[in-house]
Amino acid sequence: MELGIAGRTALVWGGSRGLGKAAALQLAREGARVHIAARNAQTLTAAADEILAATGQAVGTVSADLTTAAGREAALALCPEPDILINNADGPVPGDFRHWSREDWIAALDAMMLGPIEMIRRTVDGMAERGFGRVINISSRSVKIAQAELGLSNGARAGLVGFVAGLARAFVSRNVTINNLLPGIFDTDGQRRHVQALADRTGRAFEEIWRERAEASPARRYGRPEEFGACCAFLCSARAAYITGQNLLIDGGSSPGAF
Repeated sequence: MELGIAGRTALVWGGSRGLGKAAALQLAREGARVHIAARNAQTLTAAADEILAATGQAVGTVSADLTTAAGREAALALCPEPDILINNADGPVPGDFRHWSREDWIAALDAMMLGPIEMIRRTVDGMAERGFGRVINISSRSVKIAQAELGLSNGARAGLVGFVAGLARAFVSRNVTINNLLPGIFDTDGQRRHVQALADRTGRAFEEIWRERAEASPARRYGRPEEFGACCAFLCSARAAYITGQNLLIDGGSSPGAF
C-alpha cells in the first residue's frame, strides 16, 4: 500500500532505539524525511547510520530531552515544521508508590504528559495551516490495564490520553489527526530494563520473568519492533485521515476487554 507520506517531514522523539527507532525506520522506508531526537548522542548516531543503511534516507539528529524547554527548542530548531510528530519517552521502572516523592511524580508528568502536550502545542497549528498533520503518542497498555508497580506511568500517560481525547476532534477537519499507540510487551531494551527491575525487586531470575511474560500473552511471544513501526507508519499515512482520538492497543491480544 502506498501510504502517501513520501517527502513529508517527521520528528521522532526517542528515535534512537526501541519502538521510537522502529517508527523512524519505517517512516524513512516510506520516503519521509525523518529527524530523530534523543538524549544520547552515541545511540542517535548509530540509529541514523542504521536507518541510512537500510533505507538510503539520511536522518537528521539532535541530542535533546523532551522534558526540558531547551530540549524541545533544540528539536524544533532541527525540524521546525514537522508534518508528523511522534512523542515518545521512557517510562520509569516499576516501584512502590509509597516510595515515590513529589519530584518523582513531576518527572513522570514532564516525560509522559506535559512534554508531549507542549510539543503538540508548538506544532499542531502549523500542521492545520498546511493541511496535513499526524501526531502519534507512544503510550502504554497500562492506561487500560493499570499495574500497581507502574503507577507513575499509569497516571502520567492516562493524563495525556485524556488531553488528546478532547483535542483531537478539533483538528481532524483540517486533516490533522492525533492518536495514541498502546504497546504491550515488545522485544526491546526498554522491556529488558523493566524485567530487570522486576527481577531486582522480587529476587527472581530475569530469564524466568522474561519467559513467563511471553507465555502469558495469547501470542506466546514478545512483539517485534518492526510490527510496531509498521502500525505507526500507517497511522501517520494519508490513508489514516479518518482515524483520530483513538487509543490503539498493540499487545498480541493480552488486553481482555472487548472495547
